[in-house]
Amino acid sequence: MAGVLETLPVPRTSGFPSASLTPIASSPISQLSLRRPESRGSKLQINSFRSSSGSVKLRSKFGRRGGLIVCEAQETAVQVLPVNDETWQSLVLESQLPVLVEFWAPWCGPCRMIHPVIDELAKEYTGKLTCFKVNTDESPSIATKYGIRSIPTVMIFKGGEKKDAVIGAVPKPTLCTCIEKFL
Repeated sequence: MAGVLETLPVPRTSGFPSASLTPIASSPISQLSLRRPESRGSKLQINSFRSSSGSVKLRSKFGRRGGLIVCEAQETAVQVLPVNDETWQSLVLESQLPVLVEFWAPWCGPCRMIHPVIDELAKEYTGKLTCFKVNTDESPSIATKYGIRSIPTVMIFKGGEKKDAVIGAVPKPTLCTCIEKFL
């Protein structure tokens, strides 16, 4: 079923203003690609629907004389969810799958650098590994229990036990090597 996501103004003489794509780009849709004919209208209407393959399809029409834009995007449903003192036992220690936990804090620059890498790993290892993040400012008891003295620290748990730890904002291949040992 199609639903209107947004109506955007599109100038006649220029292409898409980058600012007008911000609401789309910041939504949970990635790998957005557009094919755009000559602009003759003044408004752009974007409708979305889910295909049988699970991808999100966007169809857009210009107002007035109606050019057509066809957009396709893959949905990014995997998120690295936070874990805290109350959920630690059930989500991490009792998990049937190996668990990757990122210890971080909002003020930590290297933590912000590694977030996208952890997000990618969560998507790539869906069904094989579960990923969580612990804000050390909000859950200091977990950080203390596992001896976290530097952030970001990424730990791998399997069967309720800490198996490995990587300290610092390391490259993705380093984390992949660590993960592969426990799958």
